[in-house]
Amino acid sequence: MKSIYSILFASIFFIGCQPKPDNSANEAFEKNSKTVMTNIEGWQNENLDYSMFAKDFVMLNTGFGVAKDSLNLDEMMTNNKQSWATFNFKLLTSPPVLLPGVNTQTKLADGSVRHYSSWEVTLPATDSTAAKSGVIKLYESFDFDAEGKIRYQQVYGDFGGLMNYLFSKE
Repeated sequence: MKSIYSILFASIFFIGCQPKPDNSANEAFEKNSKTVMTNIEGWQNENLDYSMFAKDFVMLNTGFGVAKDSLNLDEMMTNNKQSWATFNFKLLTSPPVLLPGVNTQTKLADGSVRHYSSWEVTLPATDSTAAKSGVIKLYESFDFDAEGKIRYQQVYGDFGGLMNYLFSKE
């Protein structure tokens, strides 16, 4: 009986000495997911709160043939205003499924957030043209700084194909 108690005590002692698992990446992901949802809602409603972005923010410019490979926050704000003045956006994947991202070097979760979504983009009617809509499927990812602000953003989708369709004369 003493040996059973000894084994039980040793097991409990061994388990009690184990370090607590590091849950910081999951906690950061949960917090950052709320920021991403606010970002998506702000984009769709054309009133994005730019305070969620870091001062050294960079957006990868993924379009074919672009003159610059990235945009800073001021350039993104200018592009957003132009996009909202030209198009209407509607998120079709609602709510989008947010997924944890990983550090590219360690391959471990790092609090970054990514998602796949579908958006309906509409070129509104004018006096001489009817409204025209197209659907684009996107992959988007967000990296965050230590303060929880978006530091790096990238979005991939067939923007060229969408623009060709929306501005075609058919």
